[in-house]
Amino acid sequence: MNPPMAHSLSDSITENLSSILEYIGNSDDIVSRIFRAGPDGQIQVCILYTDGLTDTNSVQQFVITPLMNHIGPREVDMLCYSDDTLFSGLKEQVLTVGAIKDVTDHEALIHFLLSGQVILLIEGVSQALSINMSQWEDRGVSETSAQSVVRGPKEAFTENLRTNTSLIRRKIKDQNLWLESISLGQYTKTTVAIMYIHGLANDKIVEEVRSRLGRIQLDGILESSYIEEMIEDSKWTPFPTVFNSERPDVIAAGLLEGRVAILVDGTPFVLLIPALFVQFYQAAEDHYQRADISTLIRFIRIIALFISLSAPSLYIAITTFHQEMLPTRLLMSLAAQREGVPFPAFIEALMMEITFEILREAGIRMPKAVGQAISIVGTLVIGQAAVEAGIVSAAMVIVVAITAISSFVLPSYNFSIALRMLRFILMGLAASFGLYGVTIGTLTLLLHMCSLRSFGVPYMSPFAPFIPSDQDDALFRFPRWMQRKRPRLINQQNTVREESAPQPKSRGSV
Repeated sequence: MNPPMAHSLSDSITENLSSILEYIGNSDDIVSRIFRAGPDGQIQVCILYTDGLTDTNSVQQFVITPLMNHIGPREVDMLCYSDDTLFSGLKEQVLTVGAIKDVTDHEALIHFLLSGQVILLIEGVSQALSINMSQWEDRGVSETSAQSVVRGPKEAFTENLRTNTSLIRRKIKDQNLWLESISLGQYTKTTVAIMYIHGLANDKIVEEVRSRLGRIQLDGILESSYIEEMIEDSKWTPFPTVFNSERPDVIAAGLLEGRVAILVDGTPFVLLIPALFVQFYQAAEDHYQRADISTLIRFIRIIALFISLSAPSLYIAITTFHQEMLPTRLLMSLAAQREGVPFPAFIEALMMEITFEILREAGIRMPKAVGQAISIVGTLVIGQAAVEAGIVSAAMVIVVAITAISSFVLPSYNFSIALRMLRFILMGLAASFGLYGVTIGTLTLLLHMCSLRSFGVPYMSPFAPFIPSDQDDALFRFPRWMQRKRPRLINQQNTVREESAPQPKSRGSV
């Protein structure tokens, strides 16, 4: 049990140092050094920093050396032992560092110390200085791994919060791009930043984000998913109501629409709210290709969404209850394939779906060199062996394969997981009630999605409620010169993207 910390600092270096080291368990990575500054050593100084989180070369160059060599008799006379005058003189005449803060209590001092900053204590002064010299090993900006595109920026966020904010500011160079930071987690003290464009973001949504973050009481925040679970509107839905991305261009585009970004130190995935259904089948590349190409590819994703959700259930329902819907030749072919299969269609589909899910997870967890080979080759080998053994029919293998491939078409991984979960429920309804069960399950699913909200915004907008002005980037991707309005339910302050959208030149004009 840590000893209770005094609220304010003492004017004794020895007392402060003893209290700080005792509170953090005399950890070996806390470096402390006491020395004297001034021509005759009139000023006793102590510096503390955390080894591995602080740039030690900068400490030597910009803190220790100036204190030892750049304080002469004149400076000593000016640096009288008045807290304000002393620290003001050090900051203005001695220390050549930009980010310096005054610290008056132990709690703030410990936070700055464990964040990689240098703490400067002076004998006789009940105050300290926090000097920002944080530096630690982190991953550099690299190409996206989960949301890759053919055309468009390749850079991705990293685990460093300041790197991530700089990537966004590189794209939006506006004074109205505001950033607010708070610390969450009783033990981790994780820095969480709220980023939005003042004048575009809805003030009520920004205030709601602040309120929900302020209510979070957790021991630690290790990834943005911790926050996602705590701030989402509906806790009992498989559908994500908070969008996440590792791409700076996607987050910047969301901010320009009036959304709010939440950045968490230690993770490359940034949260974006409000999140709507349409975001999860759209990709960043939709806005980097021509409108007709983007619309075609978007429709392919929508078709893949329905295949991923309902293909096995439709096959089960039709082959079990509604054989009259099939052409005679196809029905005879399916009957011939199933002649030696001992299980009903539902058990076939269940076995194959579970097998593929196991192989998919195995491919993710195994080393990259063999992961894809295991998932693809394993599926082919097991599927072919199951058909030859007479356990499943060849048609069922085809249905499960196209379903699995379709689930990879969706850009959002967490949304495809929701479809994988619901697929099994629809399969059970199809095996019990046929197409009636599939219809009831689909209608129930649509009603559930229409009831969802993301920070007060209807999840299915602009379809339900239907908003004509927002259809320019929903199912279709209209040309950019036709996209004049921002989403109405998200942005209610500055809804016009540009005052006068230029029309394309007519044929023959110069």
